[in-house]
Amino acid sequence: MQKIIALILFTLLSNISFSQTAKIEFSAKQNTIDYGKVTKANDSGVRIFEFTNTGDAPLIITNVLSTCGCLITNKPEAPILPGEKGKIEVKYNMATGPIRKTITVETNAANYEGGRIALKIKGEVIE
Repeated sequence: MQKIIALILFTLLSNISFSQTAKIEFSAKQNTIDYGKVTKANDSGVRIFEFTNTGDAPLIITNVLSTCGCLITNKPEAPILPGEKGKIEVKYNMATGPIRKTITVETNAANYEGGRIALKIKGEVIE
């Protein structure tokens, strides 16, 4: 009986110690960047979402998708190691009017359902 209990405990502890997960934390509050009121002439439309891998496994950004009006100009291609930082650069086309866009980041991060994170930009482009 003691051998069976020891075997079960060993199996459980082995699984716990080897389970590693990537986690992603963005520095932008509520994963949103607010452009505020900007003019097309004085603003390039480029913003950067910075993040940190707070897990204990490499973080992999598999895809970054945007709604119309945004261009993803830079995203990490290599895995982000635990404790390291990364960034995703977006550029809004600066069309006059309100800005309400979502960028979807697909990752292996365990702290978001399915590893999908919605990043948002908001603001207003004025003449």
